[in-house]
Amino acid sequence: MCGIVGAIAERNVVEILLEGLRRLEYRGYDSAGVALLDNQGNLTRTRRIGKVKELAEALKQHPVIGSTGIAHTRWATHGGVTEANAHPHFSSERIAVVHNGIIENYQTLRQELTQAGYGFSSDTDTETIAHQVHLELDKCGDLLKAVQISVTKFHGAYGTVIMDKNDPQRIIVARSGSPLVIGLGIGENFIASDQMALLPVTRRFMFLEEGDVAEISRTSIKVYDQTGAAVEREVVESDVEHDAGDKGGYRHYMLKEIHEQPNVIRNTLQGRLSATGISPNIFGQGADKILAGIKHVQIIACGTSYHSGMTARYWLEQYANVSCNVEIASEFRYRKSFVHPNSLIVTISQSGETADTLAALRLAKQLGYSASLTICNVPGSSLVRESDLAFMTLAGAEIGVASTKAFTTQLTGFLMLTLALGQYNNMSQTDHDDIVKALHSLPAKLEETLTLTAGIKELAKEFADKQHSLFLGRGDQYPIAMEGALKLKEISYIHAEAYASGELKHGPLALIDDEMPVIVVAPNNELLEKLKSNVEEVRARGGIMYVFADKQANFKSDETMRVINVPHCDAAVAPIVYTLPLQLLSYYVAVIKGTDVDQPRNLAKSVTVE
Repeated sequence: MCGIVGAIAERNVVEILLEGLRRLEYRGYDSAGVALLDNQGNLTRTRRIGKVKELAEALKQHPVIGSTGIAHTRWATHGGVTEANAHPHFSSERIAVVHNGIIENYQTLRQELTQAGYGFSSDTDTETIAHQVHLELDKCGDLLKAVQISVTKFHGAYGTVIMDKNDPQRIIVARSGSPLVIGLGIGENFIASDQMALLPVTRRFMFLEEGDVAEISRTSIKVYDQTGAAVEREVVESDVEHDAGDKGGYRHYMLKEIHEQPNVIRNTLQGRLSATGISPNIFGQGADKILAGIKHVQIIACGTSYHSGMTARYWLEQYANVSCNVEIASEFRYRKSFVHPNSLIVTISQSGETADTLAALRLAKQLGYSASLTICNVPGSSLVRESDLAFMTLAGAEIGVASTKAFTTQLTGFLMLTLALGQYNNMSQTDHDDIVKALHSLPAKLEETLTLTAGIKELAKEFADKQHSLFLGRGDQYPIAMEGALKLKEISYIHAEAYASGELKHGPLALIDDEMPVIVVAPNNELLEKLKSNVEEVRARGGIMYVFADKQANFKSDETMRVINVPHCDAAVAPIVYTLPLQLLSYYVAVIKGTDVDQPRNLAKSVTVE
């Protein structure tokens, strides 16, 4: 989950490294550090607890220079948030290492290295990488070979960059599980855990594959696969538009990204949806031929993306007439599961690098699924490269840790997948036409929904002193209730749970009092009458209700119920439309509570560790 940047050039690379870290800070912000080598072989290191700005301030007060450098922003796994645990880590003041991932056998390695005479100054698993490479370097005398030998001893996930004080003309990188991308310049080259970090200096990228080790100098890049054989990796020109440094006048990235949703969904639909249906092969080359034979869908995801998959299950079964299972990736990969005939495995991830989801995909390929599809927001990511088919959500860079536009564009993609599979599984013409019409109306409907902001902002004041909350939803709104609860707990730190409305009497009702707000998602559908009875059960026990209801649902505000009238919308897109007010509610509650909205405590984006 950490952010890595590296550079080897003729010029001073300090500012390049710092800007790269700023762009990767969403991946972790417990501490930050940089190690620099100059042409005379002087190795310096600066580390600070806290965010990248703390490191930048330290480098401003005590400037350093270096034409070869590595930098890191940390999300803590092993060891607390201390300067000693911050990266880069050294071995014998010669080897410098930054690392993203987890070395699972670090305790064993630590014991072996201690016996070999190495002392440890941190609690991290990463320090074992530095000492192991140093040990092997002493034996073989070549940094590349030392890294290639060392990685065979690491169990777990790593994206790592290694420098040798005595060899300032190159850096060595290794990738297993955690992403690394090389940026190609003119007379200079770069490395990062995400191409976004390098967009100010290059648009040409090479993505490392699983098990690759690469040697990078100013003028050359040599890549070796896990067997040690030299390989060529494709160089691609990026067309990513990155505005990570610009909040566009909004107070937080999250608010900006909430308000971007009408436009990004227009982008998601552009060129894919006509007046009469979806365009051919929007899920990849030859996709329609593959989808024609699919009778079952297995969806795998984590976090917000899991809620997207849960919503999709309702659509796929109701409209497309295909059976669907949804499972959390970390559960799927660690249990034996049944593979249905003619089954499509679908992975969902904003980053395309989520460790558990990627591992689940690799397992699924071994289990014999007919094909794999990923719904993803990052071109060139591991899930995109390793799946048979890919649907890019085109949400643009999402910097806020609490996902917003990535989620709604995923849902939009799933509705189009519903149309794609439905055409081969007897979807009714009425359902088909209704979904197409609903998708065309969606961007404008979201713009209309954003006009609720002022009312939601007022409601948020009532949450400021609350410690617990309950979210209720029925049908395809149940996963939306779950997503609403997740957002509230992520950024406001209020304990929030979500239940299917019918489960209220089976336990949660015991928790209801006037200090526990209940948030209800109530679109005007066939389940509305049932939902109304749930509302009465809560009201009878003194609970305060916040009901997001269709204007046509005839809910009225009173002393115990606050009603937010959501614009009427077609049933198929209601889960997407109702997501927005819940996002706004969690945002304004967090603002009132004074939390760090974009970088909430203990969390980071792009979860590349298990």
